[in-house]
Amino acid sequence: MSEFGGISPRIDTDPESVERGLVTLVLTLVELLRQLMERQAIRRVDAGDLTEAQVERIGTTLMLLEQRMDELREHFGLTPEDLNIDLGPLGPLLPPAAIDRP
Repeated sequence: MSEFGGISPRIDTDPESVERGLVTLVLTLVELLRQLMERQAIRRVDAGDLTEAQVERIGTTLMLLEQRMDELREHFGLTPEDLNIDLGPLGPLLPPAAIDRP
């Protein structure tokens, strides 16, 4: 066993691999934030905290963000599952419904 606990001391410095990893990480964070914003918006709508205009604006914004995320994933050749980072004993980062959406 190496001094790194069985992990290779070499880092993959292939530019394409590094770019894909970075894009995956960034899009994962954006998707997580999008889902959190969506849940917060739903809570506020359910609580009656928003006007009709605000509900409409939030709905449109979230739909556009979801469409853009789909476009970016497609552009970089990623699937929704690629954005669902495995957190080990905590399980996947994103809930199953988030990656099953059409």
